[in-house]
Amino acid sequence: MIDVNVFVGAYPWRRVPGTAPEAVLAAMDRVGVETAWVSHLPSLFWKDPAEGNPWLYDLARRFPRLRPVPVIHPGLPDWESDLALAVDQQAPAVRADPGQLGLAPLGAELLQLVKACGSSGIPLLSAVRLEDIRGRHPLDVAPELAPWAVRGWLRHDARVRVVITQADRGFIEEVHFGSTEAEAGRVWWDISWIWGPPEEHLALLLATMGPKRFLFGSGQPLRLSETPVARLDLLELSAEARGLIEEGNATSLTQRTRS
Repeated sequence: MIDVNVFVGAYPWRRVPGTAPEAVLAAMDRVGVETAWVSHLPSLFWKDPAEGNPWLYDLARRFPRLRPVPVIHPGLPDWESDLALAVDQQAPAVRADPGQLGLAPLGAELLQLVKACGSSGIPLLSAVRLEDIRGRHPLDVAPELAPWAVRGWLRHDARVRVVITQADRGFIEEVHFGSTEAEAGRVWWDISWIWGPPEEHLALLLATMGPKRFLFGSGQPLRLSETPVARLDLLELSAEARGLIEEGNATSLTQRTRS
């Protein structure tokens, strides 16, 4: 399995256990995850997130099962070099979370990054939220990502491929069914925030959208790595459909030829 939604490093708003690389790998082993796309969690809150990227690349060299997903801040100078380095380091994606970066989701800076990701062929990853708004610290005022922002990214550049993590059923349906077929075919969703039984949101989305749009993602250590495995176990999926979600779709994302 490939987990596309994993973090390492401290979280500023509460003590989170299991944030060290060794603990993350142990959690991966518990559920049978072979490879993880990993973001440096503290970088999301730093004034210059790129300062955490060298550490992340070094981590990936020491632990090859952890593939780096660096943060790119298109509102800071020389961000183009940060993106070029991510491509050179064969990062599976780069991430930009407008709420944490303090940027307008459809502002000039983010749209420049969208176009640059489309040109370089590297997927752009963004999270709808990091934790439930009901449990957030009073100082944690970063707005959640909105569906209209994702639709705007897809329409701004016909080449960009987008990975959205920690989205619920309503968010996914608003983007998917509010986009053209071509646009909807360039966005992938992790299953970390999609409810399983008894609501059966994941089963409904798979029935209406198909398994090719979904990726295995846990959000660990902010969330339990066992939860998405249990959601899949409770579904009556074919081996082919489950294989696409657990590994095939993520592999296709990283193997496509850059333009």
